Amino acid sequence: MLRSVQAFVVQAQLRLRAGIDPAAVGAAVTTELCGHWEHEGPCRWPHNNQIEPDADGFTFRTLFVAPSEEEDDVRRRIDVALRRSDAWEVCAIVSRDVAPSETALAARLAGSRGSAE
Repeated sequence: MLRSVQAFVVQAQLRLRAGIDPAAVGAAVTTELCGHWEHEGPCRWPHNNQIEPDADGFTFRTLFVAPSEEEDDVRRRIDVALRRSDAWEVCAIVSRDVAPSETALAARLAGSRGSAE
């Protein structure tokens, strides 16, 4: 039985080491959440990663959907994935609300959630 899920966002400010592919950040998060960045079957915690260059380095965000009782675990996993690599420096990690421009994405992710139970 699927439980009701909510959308959440983790956002980080990063400085990537020279020569690092920015996509490696999202791959690290997906590996932490799903076991591998390329996996079969539905995600337990459907998510979307985005990384954009900015004046201070890169802004990375993961939008994920999960039952509220699993939110802290997912946030912890994302934090671990971001802090584990020496390919980038984590300057800050924050939680924020889903932006209006992200609500359609959040709804799609919530609709794609497979049962992990």
